[in-house]
Amino acid sequence: MINVLVVDDSPVVREFLVSLLRADPTVRVVGIAGDGEEALQAVGRCRPDVVTMDIHMPKMDGLEATRRMMETHPVPIVVITGSHAPKEVAATFRVMEAGALVVLPRPTGPGHPDHDATTREFVQTVKLMSEVKVVRRWARAHRTAAEGAARERSFPRCTTSDVKLIAIGASTGGPLVLQTILSGLPQGFSVPVLIVQHMVADFIPGFTEWLDQTCHRPVHVAKHGEPILPGHAYAAPGGHQIKVDAGGRILLTQDEPENGHRPSVSYLFRSVAQVFGNRAVGVLLSGMGKDGAEELGLMRERGATTIAQDKESSVVHGMPGEAIQLDAAAYVLPPEKISAALTSLTGGGRLQE
Repeated sequence: MINVLVVDDSPVVREFLVSLLRADPTVRVVGIAGDGEEALQAVGRCRPDVVTMDIHMPKMDGLEATRRMMETHPVPIVVITGSHAPKEVAATFRVMEAGALVVLPRPTGPGHPDHDATTREFVQTVKLMSEVKVVRRWARAHRTAAEGAARERSFPRCTTSDVKLIAIGASTGGPLVLQTILSGLPQGFSVPVLIVQHMVADFIPGFTEWLDQTCHRPVHVAKHGEPILPGHAYAAPGGHQIKVDAGGRILLTQDEPENGHRPSVSYLFRSVAQVFGNRAVGVLLSGMGKDGAEELGLMRERGATTIAQDKESSVVHGMPGEAIQLDAAAYVLPPEKISAALTSLTGGGRLQE
C-alpha cells in the first residue's frame, strides 16, 4: 500500500485529488494539509511514502514547505499546479531545485475529454515517485571551479573542432538534470544544444524560461526553420517532432508519435545521426520507457560520442538503462560529470572556423 499526503489550500481541489487517489486500491491517503505549516506537521506525523504539493498557499508556500521537508523529513514530492502561464510554470520548477521530483498539471475534471488520461498520469506518477529513494544529490550541482577542472581531466579532450551539436533526451526526472548539466558548462561554451524533454505541451515555455534564467545561457522553445546558433539551447515544443537539416536549421513536423511521444527523443537522435554523424554528442537522461535508447546506439554507430545518465542519480532509469543494456552509451555518468564530459569532449566547447 502506498501512503500519500495531499497538500493544497483549496478544499475542493484537495477532495478532488483525494478521490482520484482513493480510486486506486493500492493507494491510501493518510493525511491532508491546507498550507505549508500543516504539511510539515503532517509529514512527521503520517510518514507518507509520497507527498502531492501545491505551490501558492497561505502561511507557508509550497517552495518553502518543500525546502524544509527535505531538510527534516526527506520524502518524494510531486508538485501539482493548475497554472500553465509561462512565468508561473517557471516559478513552479524552482520547487524542483528545493527537492521536488516532478511537476504535473492538475488533472482535468470529470466530463473533460482529457480527464481519464490526466487522471491516469497523475496516479501513475504518484505511485512511481513513491518508489524513489530520496537523496540530497543535487547539492553537488554548484561545484567549485577546481572540482570541475579535476573532473574534466578524466575525459579525453578533443583536438579538433569537429563537434557541432549536442542532442539531449529526457523524461521523468529530467528537468533538474538538464539544469545541472547546462549550468555546469563553462562561460563561452559555444556548441548548440537540442533538447527533447517529455512534458505537457503548455509547460514547455515556462520550462525553457526557467532554464534560461537559472543556467545563464540562452534557452528557447524551438521554432520551425530557425538556424541553430552557437551557444544556444533549444527545447522541442509540445506536439511536434524535431529534427535538423544539413544546413543547420531546426525543422518541426507533425509526423506520428514514436514510443508514444511527440516530440520523441528517438526521432531527434535519428535525425542528428543522419545529418551530423561523428560531429555530434548524444545524451540520454532519466525517464520511463525506452525512447531514444536504440537511436543513441545509432548515433554511436555513426561515430558520435554517446552518454547515458547513471542509475544512482536517475529518478527513473528506464531510458538510460535501456541504452546501457544495448551498449549504446560510451559513457555512463551522473549529471555533474556530464557537464565536465561535454566540455572536454568538445575541446572546451568553443567552436572554431
